[in-house]
Amino acid sequence: MQLNSSPQDQTPLIYFLSSVPTPVKPYLTPMRTAISLLRSLSASFPIHHRRRLVIHRTLSLFNLIHPPVNPPRTSLFHTRSSDQSSVSHFVERLAGEDENWEFDIDNESFNFDACFGPSIDDSKNLKSAPSIDVKELDELPEQWRRSKLAWLCKELPSHKPATLVRILNAQRKWVNQEDMTYVAVHCMRIRENETGFRVYKWMMQQHWFRFDFSLATKLADLMGKERKYLKCREIFDDIINHGLIPTEYTFHILIISYLSSSNRGCLDEACAIYNRMIQLGGYSPRLSLHNSLFKAILTAPADSSKRYLNQAELIFHQMVTSGFKIHKDIYSGLIWLHSYQDKIDKESIASLRAEMQLSGIEEDKEVLVSVLRACSKEGDIEEAEKTWKKLFTSTQSVPSQAYVYKMEVYAKNGEYMKSLEVFKSIQEQSGSASTSVFHKIIEVLCKAQAAELAESVMKDFIECGKKPLMPSFIDLMNMHFTLGMHDKLECTFFQSLEKCRPNRTIYNIYLKSLLHIGNLEKAEEILRQMQNLEDVGVDSKSCNTILRGYLDGREYVKAEKMYALMNEKKFHIEPDLFENLERVLSSNEEVVKNPITLNLSKEQREALVGLLLGGVKIESDEKRKNHMLVFKFNENSGVHKVLKRCICNEYNEWLDLTSEKDDQITTISHSYFGFYADQFWQQGQPVIPKLIHRWLSPRVLAYWYMYGGYKTSSGDILLKIRGSEDGVNRIVKALEKKSLTCKVKHKGGFFWIGLLGSNSIWFWKLVDPYIVGDLKDLLKPEHLTSDLKEESQTIDFDRSDSDYSEDDAS
Repeated sequence: MQLNSSPQDQTPLIYFLSSVPTPVKPYLTPMRTAISLLRSLSASFPIHHRRRLVIHRTLSLFNLIHPPVNPPRTSLFHTRSSDQSSVSHFVERLAGEDENWEFDIDNESFNFDACFGPSIDDSKNLKSAPSIDVKELDELPEQWRRSKLAWLCKELPSHKPATLVRILNAQRKWVNQEDMTYVAVHCMRIRENETGFRVYKWMMQQHWFRFDFSLATKLADLMGKERKYLKCREIFDDIINHGLIPTEYTFHILIISYLSSSNRGCLDEACAIYNRMIQLGGYSPRLSLHNSLFKAILTAPADSSKRYLNQAELIFHQMVTSGFKIHKDIYSGLIWLHSYQDKIDKESIASLRAEMQLSGIEEDKEVLVSVLRACSKEGDIEEAEKTWKKLFTSTQSVPSQAYVYKMEVYAKNGEYMKSLEVFKSIQEQSGSASTSVFHKIIEVLCKAQAAELAESVMKDFIECGKKPLMPSFIDLMNMHFTLGMHDKLECTFFQSLEKCRPNRTIYNIYLKSLLHIGNLEKAEEILRQMQNLEDVGVDSKSCNTILRGYLDGREYVKAEKMYALMNEKKFHIEPDLFENLERVLSSNEEVVKNPITLNLSKEQREALVGLLLGGVKIESDEKRKNHMLVFKFNENSGVHKVLKRCICNEYNEWLDLTSEKDDQITTISHSYFGFYADQFWQQGQPVIPKLIHRWLSPRVLAYWYMYGGYKTSSGDILLKIRGSEDGVNRIVKALEKKSLTCKVKHKGGFFWIGLLGSNSIWFWKLVDPYIVGDLKDLLKPEHLTSDLKEESQTIDFDRSDSDYSEDDAS
């Protein structure tokens, strides 16, 4: 019997790796959800392809930079079914998030034409797997073998993975390669592809296993069709490890499978497989695949997609050399990507525009706005004015960002009054400018030190009721400080407190102003306010500012106390203050020591273990000598907003303040974190330490719950963790010793430990003393808050839902 994968010619596309150029293994940042340790092989791309008419690239298409680390992106194909059980719906949805908590600050994104993309599925024309030769049951001579195989085909699809493995282990004495190939093929026939994959994985571990290219390819294709990219990738890598090259369809479906996921890192992997499809397989991707990958790149936020310029250039080059008709959005998208680069390549943009003209494609609004963006970075007034006229005549609705770019062009050339004229023109035309326009004109006027004009525009900004106001308040206060207008700075400060939430930057500017005019008493009062405000707090900058004020005012006793506080907080002291401090403290026979003697307290160590279990990432240098902690936060979660402030205060001396973002904070790179890297983050992947059962103190569990836990509407508690089943088993047993019974599910690359019913209450009593005060109402099991309503669903971890039981663990 033959299992056909395609009605077309089934000749396998098999080549030994010795027949292709020796690949160079590139550096790829490991995906947190990756299973296979073997990643992309990249060969030097041949340079013999012809270039198209006027395209002259300064960036080489062949010196391809590897895709960036874990960019946030929007799914192109991802859909979510609402007809699922409460358990699966809740866990699947949280698993699908994959802690993808990076948000785009600039809401401007590339707008694709409705007709762009694959209108026809040309993947049907690709050659798939060759036929699989397998005997039918009635062709087997032994009756007992036929009966047992029939029983396996009936039983295996109905069991959980652990039970399936136990059943197969019991058959080791009599089964062989042909028997298990039949079982796997039967599972694929009845569309139990997941069971077929598990059978294949079990076969690979047996001493009699012989690699079957046809079977592996068919399974990989089916996993890809179901968008199970991790399983498809595992078989894909296994094919390459056996010295063979996957079929063109396997490459195609694996890329599409990656693009269907919104998980962080999938776009990187899709690009890597696309490059290997061309370089290693020698295939020419279909038009639909070019378009899908290009669209995925531009759908990512601008600050991430701009890193993929080289990849987009390669896709464009492949489309040109393959003779495909280039859609106008490909040209527009490339210009859009170029306009977001830190260094603008004018020649590339000009050549793309010239080729659009030769192809009879008119420049639409998207292209013209991109050109304006590029001009604003270069300060090219002449080109900006030409582009503006064309944009103004070609569309009735000019985007607000276009006004921003035009104002920025004039500002870069010192013509701030022309920027103001642009601002007034948009007010006259539309009645009111957008928030981004207000921000830009106030920034321009403040940099030009046009105080009266800036204050007048700020007044209009406040009266129109638009938000946020804080960036403009900061610009105004910085201008007032530069001009020595300290009275107006103070008025602006109090006005900002009335209109906005307290902000540390605003307080620091006002504190610096008070000390500049010698009002030390008022400065001390402001510093105390900062300490008392949980949203603000003090940092090394504010402490250095007040310390300088004490030293300049000869308040040496207070300076000594501030030094002691900074030493306790491990704040960095500015170098120019050390000399004065040495003189002050020498009278007390004290030596000024560098306060950066970093160590973690017992409480900090326990909290860090819990945060690492909850998903904190560790990044190491090449030699694994220094390590950096990366904390990701969900900006839409009230829990994470409070927890972020707590972590900033708790680990202030360790944080790298220069890299702080709204949704992420990182520590400095330090060898002290080596122990945690060895225990929790091995070979670029999160692991569960073997001694974790000894470290699960109440404080550890509390921080794990706050950072990586969820509360359901029924009051149950879920703890999310990534790692091995053995590691999760150790955690479960450790919790049982604390009289906490829990259930476990494995979904979306995570293990979900459920504390249900009364167990959630006992868990809460255990961790309650270590939960941040402001989070107790949000996380307490008996109370459902609006902050968690969106995530909360009824959950029921019954025995059949658990991925393994006590019998499995024994």
